Amino acid sequence: MKDLFLGLDVGTTGAKAILINSAGKVLTSATSAYSVNVPAPLWSEQNPEDWWTASCQSCQQVLKAAGIAPDDIAGIGLTGQMHGLVLLGKAGNVLRPCIMWNDQRTMPQCEQITCDLGYHRLLRLTGNAILPGFTASKILWVKENEPEIYVKIAHILLPKDYVRYRLTGEFATDLSDASGMSLLDVGNRCWSAAMIRYLQLSPEWLPQLYESPVITGTVSKKAALSSGLKEATPVIAGGGDQAAGAVGCGAVRPGILSVVLGTSGVVFAPVLDWRYEPEGKLHAFCHATPGVWHFMGVTLSAAGSLRWYRDAFCQSEMREAQKQKKDVYDRILKPLSDIPAGSNGLLFLPYLTGERTPWPDPHARGVFFGITNRHNKPHFTRAVLEGVAYSLNDCLQLIKQANLPIEQIRVTGGGSKSVLWRQILANVFNTEIVTVSSADGAPYGAALLAGVGCGLYKSVEEACDETIKLTTRITPQKQISELYDSYYQIYRNLYPALKKQFEQSSLLLS
Repeated sequence: MKDLFLGLDVGTTGAKAILINSAGKVLTSATSAYSVNVPAPLWSEQNPEDWWTASCQSCQQVLKAAGIAPDDIAGIGLTGQMHGLVLLGKAGNVLRPCIMWNDQRTMPQCEQITCDLGYHRLLRLTGNAILPGFTASKILWVKENEPEIYVKIAHILLPKDYVRYRLTGEFATDLSDASGMSLLDVGNRCWSAAMIRYLQLSPEWLPQLYESPVITGTVSKKAALSSGLKEATPVIAGGGDQAAGAVGCGAVRPGILSVVLGTSGVVFAPVLDWRYEPEGKLHAFCHATPGVWHFMGVTLSAAGSLRWYRDAFCQSEMREAQKQKKDVYDRILKPLSDIPAGSNGLLFLPYLTGERTPWPDPHARGVFFGITNRHNKPHFTRAVLEGVAYSLNDCLQLIKQANLPIEQIRVTGGGSKSVLWRQILANVFNTEIVTVSSADGAPYGAALLAGVGCGLYKSVEEACDETIKLTTRITPQKQISELYDSYYQIYRNLYPALKKQFEQSSLLLS
């Protein structure tokens, strides 16, 4: 009997495949990396063909490592980076590199759309403000700047859905991922006729919409030869990385929040009734659970900030870790045990690629504030961890202001492996932080969605209840939480004080 499910995550830095059994146990996983291209400051692009090549490699590696036959896989769930613009011609050919989620070039287009439609009408139409990371403004940018490309458009897809197209030949997406395009009527879970009409898009360009645990097609003969998968294996709609990641940690009911310490950082809160944040400071998207929505706050550079810091300032630690075959982050974070909470007044604003929540500003920049001659390298390292926690706390405070229940916060993502970072989060949030048995986040959630779509579980909630268990708990330390609250108030005032200077500095680079 087929009882294995594959989750495939088309991420920012690589394609990860994981294989789970019917009990939700991860049997094996594999990741194949690819690069991000930065053709201009604050631009970010990838070649969709790289996603497909890496996805095939990861699928092949998983099958080999598990020692199973392709027909043992009952279904495949997809997830991936959100918002990216993939443009295809009539023959299914890629017309230009994907403009990614963290690309900040489209601020003028966002301002134009907002001016034309009105800010609060946009909220009513799509549940969200339109931001440079979102897809609609990128379409307009291509129309205005690459008209020779625009006239060839036949299909518009999101990153994971390009891989779906290569797997199945189908042009499809799920509601959670489509929510981040500024083209979806999120409340009614359908494409927004008003947005399509305003942007003068052909409705045929847009993929078919599905709820996340629904079969969208099957693996084609050609894709089977490339990927090693079995022809006719069902491919489930899946979800955007954050919604799938929330499924992967069991954040599918109100009160259970997900905090992701990935390249970007996310605070994610399920909502049963449709609503949007009145000022548009939080995203309001469809969840991967049918009939459920969620509020979400995003900081664009979370664990990405630590990776930047590693690459810029930790060359010796990287060499030593490579020589000793140890985790470089263990070496980088080890000296922090001697650095007090608050980093002796050193603060870090993690706005390395602009920011989204609560300051939707592509001109925002990273800042170290409060430097004195008493600070050394470990102070700067700890300040990075604390600055990301403060930024995530910005998101959490908005969740609280929306009067959403907070019963438990579950943290996932690569940064959550650090006990120190989890303790910092618990202290900054002044809330218990827990981890769960499913450390693989989004691809694990995609695999569970495949299980639901293939009938193993009756619902997404049941899939989570049967597979996900709590593993660790970290409680806040009262005195340190009070100290962090004082520093957080200073942190909160830095962006408004520097906003004008950020913009002026950005203009000098343009």
